[in-house]
Amino acid sequence: MLKRILLPVFLFAALIYPQDTLFFNRSYIPHTDTTLVFTPSDYNPSVSYPLVFMLHGWSGNYAQWGEDADLQGYANKDSLIIVCPDGFYDSWYINSPVKKNSQYVKFFFNDLVPKIFAKFNIDRKNIFITGLSMGGHGAIYLYLTHSKFFKSAGSTSGILDITAFPKNWGLPKVLGPFDSTAGSWKDFSDIYLLKNIKGNKIPIIVDCGSEDFAFDVNKRFDEKCKELDIPIDFITGPGSHNHDYWKRSVVKHFQFFKSLIEESK
Repeated sequence: MLKRILLPVFLFAALIYPQDTLFFNRSYIPHTDTTLVFTPSDYNPSVSYPLVFMLHGWSGNYAQWGEDADLQGYANKDSLIIVCPDGFYDSWYINSPVKKNSQYVKFFFNDLVPKIFAKFNIDRKNIFITGLSMGGHGAIYLYLTHSKFFKSAGSTSGILDITAFPKNWGLPKVLGPFDSTAGSWKDFSDIYLLKNIKGNKIPIIVDCGSEDFAFDVNKRFDEKCKELDIPIDFITGPGSHNHDYWKRSVVKHFQFFKSLIEESK
């Protein structure tokens, strides 16, 4: 009788918990980074798998995406490896010009990526990144500054022009005062970095709810893409800056990445 009760519990736990948890301690990040990794339940080390990085929003952590999406389900269904690192509450996923212990890009490419490549068999032609809110900014920023590494990128409810919010969400703590000479905010703002991928042929995906406070910057981002002839799937509809919206929007991101993977076969 005891076995009949415990077996379903163990099976349920195997489905909802990631199959690997990584930890990193470095002097150039604020604290220990915890990263969740979801691999297909039938993972085969002799097979290379597409990779999707998912970045959380401001004040969130590495577990946030798991609250809004069945990540293990996506890993199983689409044969993906999904990686959810910690963004340290308010790192904005940049190398801060004013905080020595907030060098996120350095951490991402010097530590996180090599660890993932060493532990898992990755299809390096199919690496994607997406995120919500602050993570939307981060995903697009990392893509725009390292477009040869990623195949494509996505953002949902992203803060795609940080210069529009100079007093919000701890931005001055990582960028310095808005008029600081320590580094131009435009150098870290996605909309001003789009010129980096002018001429790219593979589209990106961006969505934002029409009731979201970030809708205007997302609309302007879409317009700038069209001005520069950058292919973009821009999706909008009813919705605000909340979990209910992200639970719906993330479905479209996985569909989008899956379509790009299928096109490459």
